[in-house]
Amino acid sequence: MSVDFKAVLRDFTAAIEAGDGAALAALFTPEGSYHDGFYGASVGREAIARMLEEEFWGHAEGFRWQMFDPVCDGRIGYARYLFNYVSKLPGVEGRAVVFDGLSQFTFEDNLIACYREQFNTGMAMAQLDFAPERIAKHLKRRAAALRKSLP
Repeated sequence: MSVDFKAVLRDFTAAIEAGDGAALAALFTPEGSYHDGFYGASVGREAIARMLEEEFWGHAEGFRWQMFDPVCDGRIGYARYLFNYVSKLPGVEGRAVVFDGLSQFTFEDNLIACYREQFNTGMAMAQLDFAPERIAKHLKRRAAALRKSLP
């Protein structure tokens, strides 16, 4: 049985946009992982649901996630995306943020075993008028983590 990747993308983005942690978590294997560009890794359905409901929706609202050009071989899938939201962070409430990125899904038994993404977090932070020093510190941490992944 092959993965209906377009249906996964539809259900994935609908759960994010609705803030429905249970629906998002149900798309994952019991020990599945969601690696978010801002919040890091959430492992297991409970952690994934909490991340969506408390972190995503705790810090923003009005999510819109559009996926484009999906490709999938049944084991791994990719799609580019456009993501936007409205901030609820103190001092920048109501500020709109938009960025593009790339999603990677790894599947086991037609469920998501691992979700990873790549996007320019600095671009999102700049739209929220974060101090240049804060953006630089964040990007340096991300660069250090990437360097650690080298074989």
